[in-house]
Amino acid sequence: MGNPIIEINHLTHTYPGSRAGIFHVNLTVSRGEFIILAGKNGSGKTTLLRHLNALLSPDSGEVLVHGKDAAKKPTLARRTTGMVFQDADTQIVGETVYDDIAFGPENLGLPRSDIHRRVSAALETLGLAGLKERTPATLSGGEKRRLAIAGVIAMDPEIIVLDEPFSNLDYPGVLDLLACIEALQRDGQTIIMAIHDIEKVIGLATRMIIMDQGRIAHDDKPENLTETVAAFGVRKPEQRSLVQWE
Repeated sequence: MGNPIIEINHLTHTYPGSRAGIFHVNLTVSRGEFIILAGKNGSGKTTLLRHLNALLSPDSGEVLVHGKDAAKKPTLARRTTGMVFQDADTQIVGETVYDDIAFGPENLGLPRSDIHRRVSAALETLGLAGLKERTPATLSGGEKRRLAIAGVIAMDPEIIVLDEPFSNLDYPGVLDLLACIEALQRDGQTIIMAIHDIEKVIGLATRMIIMDQGRIAHDDKPENLTETVAAFGVRKPEQRSLVQWE
């Protein structure tokens, strides 16, 4: 995979008055990987993800982005890693779909021609071109999730992080979003996805990390961990993934 984009060394983060957090996490993320981050609620998945673009600062240890400390270089971290949160509404700020996707590139101070090129590409990639003049509040849950992803990819991050992207979506919304994620993966996008129902994407993933009580319990190829996940509160996938059914 070459030099890693992210290196995490002995990362620890705890919450006051709680036993929750992450403890002595070590891992690297390299270009082109599709990583499933699995584990039951409270295992530390979201806490770990929020360190990748410096939304949280560690108690000890470090997150290095291209060799630079993310806590000291948060702008670099946030340009490198784009985060798509579980609640898409928290990321939607524009009056139209087009405006929302343009918001990030505009804040980078890019020329108008570059902004339009990035927004147009994101609209096409996420299947939103026909909705560009729509008000985001009128979109379905699946369309809002795709809009949130479009806003992230318009920033041209090296890594896209998705935290439970299929949460509260109906079946058609799941299929639409899966098709978009599959297209991103085919294009070589590096993806990290926290998900409790790994069956949806196990056919796409190149690596699976299982977290338990704030620590990495396993880190291996997905096919080597399918018999293991149930012991950590994750439903064992069937023989065929949802992507493969289509």
